[in-house]
Amino acid sequence: MDGETHEGSRSSAADGGAAARPLWRQRDFAVFWGAQTLSVLGDSFALIALPLLVLEATGSVARMGLLTAVGGAAAVLAAVFAGTVVDRVDRRRLLVTCDLVRMVLYGLIPLVWAFGPRVWLLYTVLPLCEAVGMFFAVGYVTVVRALVGTGRLTEANGLLNATAAAAGVLGPLCAGLVAAWTGPAAAVAVDAAGFAASAACLRRVRLRARAGDDTPASGRGTVRQDLRTGVAFLYRHPLLRSLTALLFGFSFLTLGLNDLIIYHLKHDLGHGDGTVGTVMAAGALGTVAGSLLVARIRRVLGFGTAWIGAVALCGLTCAALGRVGSVPGVAVLAAGFLAGVGIAGTCSMSLRQEVTPEHLLGRVTSAYWTLQYSAAPVGAALLTWAAARWGTTPAALTAGVTCALLALIALVTPIRRA
Repeated sequence: MDGETHEGSRSSAADGGAAARPLWRQRDFAVFWGAQTLSVLGDSFALIALPLLVLEATGSVARMGLLTAVGGAAAVLAAVFAGTVVDRVDRRRLLVTCDLVRMVLYGLIPLVWAFGPRVWLLYTVLPLCEAVGMFFAVGYVTVVRALVGTGRLTEANGLLNATAAAAGVLGPLCAGLVAAWTGPAAAVAVDAAGFAASAACLRRVRLRARAGDDTPASGRGTVRQDLRTGVAFLYRHPLLRSLTALLFGFSFLTLGLNDLIIYHLKHDLGHGDGTVGTVMAAGALGTVAGSLLVARIRRVLGFGTAWIGAVALCGLTCAALGRVGSVPGVAVLAAGFLAGVGIAGTCSMSLRQEVTPEHLLGRVTSAYWTLQYSAAPVGAALLTWAAARWGTTPAALTAGVTCALLALIALVTPIRRA
């Protein structure tokens, strides 16, 4: 069966019944949900293992930040092309291919590392995987809408993010233990296995036929024209324009925070890999909480209050990070930060899916992420460089206070009234 079609004999009554059922009881959404959970479970191993490999080989937080920056730059470059591809190809097939490519690339790391540290390999594999991951992420946004429709996007995104975060609780915990027992390279092998399992599940997902306004984009458009189309839509929409501008600053400030937490735990507080995994797992509980509550929070408070409050929470918890000298304290702050990220991210993604015409969704998402993350790699490198030069406390304080200022700026934009 083609990846983008359902059986044509489904009646409108059956579609209505499917829409009324809980999402977890809808077969295709449930399979897609499972695939993403497996993928994130494996990927959370790499989230811990790759920085640990760099720190183990070089002892440098700046080199950790450089790896994050290189990966982020590759994702930004891929975002320029992703919308063009997603709006022109079979989306399910694209997702499966992306998972298989990442399975192979991440699988190379433990094989090569068995013969000794090869830091250059990380600077090759991670950018490629981040680029492929961006194609997957843009396709993912369009697939969720194809699975559940517009009316249940916040609910679906909340469920997907919550279980992804739940997998992110178990993943870092296990990754820390595996890294402590057998070394970080072995933990990366689990990531490769997670992508293999995700690809197998995605092959079983059936998507609704493209709607009448979702005809595949013409192959005659250039990448530049497609990117301009997405940017023009964002610019004309006052709320999306404000969100894009503020998230540009937020991403610049926070992309390197994961490296900063790992460095703080290992260098400043003197703890091992197992503690890093435990703290990151505890922090992921914040994402679980935020993702499960986001639909209700948005319904009760409205988009603007929910988004601004979440960004303010991120700023305050980030600012306090470097001043906390206990492992439980770092875990609580990490959980608070990730709860804010979960709420703000789910709200903004759902809104973009709701207001963007189906046939433009890939290109608008591509433009949105290109603009949002265009300076983030530089920010990650600067944040970790500042931590190495002046210490974790001033670096985290500066980033956190600036994030809080972004929340205040949002009060005078259309976001407040949304």
